[in-house]
Amino acid sequence: MSIAAVFSLAIADEIKADAANVKERPNVIVILADDMGYGDTSNNGHPSIRTPHLDRMASEGQKWTNFYVPASVCSPSRAGLLTGRLPVRSDVASLKHRVFFPWSKGGLPSAEMTLAEMFKAKGYQTAMFGKWHLGHLPEFLPTQQGFDTWFGIPYSNDMDRDRATTNALAKDDASGQFPASYWYEPKSRYFNVPLMENDRLLERGPDQTLLSQEYTNRSLAFIRQNQQKLLFLYLAFNAACTVVSLKGF
Repeated sequence: MSIAAVFSLAIADEIKADAANVKERPNVIVILADDMGYGDTSNNGHPSIRTPHLDRMASEGQKWTNFYVPASVCSPSRAGLLTGRLPVRSDVASLKHRVFFPWSKGGLPSAEMTLAEMFKAKGYQTAMFGKWHLGHLPEFLPTQQGFDTWFGIPYSNDMDRDRATTNALAKDDASGQFPASYWYEPKSRYFNVPLMENDRLLERGPDQTLLSQEYTNRSLAFIRQNQQKLLFLYLAFNAACTVVSLKGF
């Protein structure tokens, strides 16, 4: 995700340059969609998916089509996005376990400077909604990394498998293995992933088909509440195929 690294470095330079007037400094929204392919938007040629808002952003802004990523999996890519550094320098890279798991003891080190911390230091209101995946223990959560508020899941939506439910699936299948539907049509009840708000656990195994819309609703509310303030919003969807509505915005 060198596009993220370049973006991060560019934003960092922007933040460091003091602006005389708040109006001269931009609000910044970073949208990250998990497992979304390059060709999954209509402006990139998808024959059936329609993404009018992204198409408008592409036509009215800049569209970067040649870039590299620091890693092909979640945790190190997100570390690169938020710090602008190669993930190995942040100790968020491993050949054995390439991402953070529910049993992991580590996370993004507090010594790392994130975009949220840099924006916050310049008077921005900061928020994150969505998948974090940079450490689930209290000292590694978004609110310890520069975000005023966070709502979402601390790691991948397909972790913390509900073994009673999924083992029953395998037992009922003639092969004795997980049926194809486990992989291609997963259900929320298969996983006990935690849904959190700041450092508080709200529930285990939430209905994941509703999360993208909830992330969107909270993002829109955050924007409305801070219309007269500078804001930095990090919106990290974990189910890119979910349809969301911007009705009323």
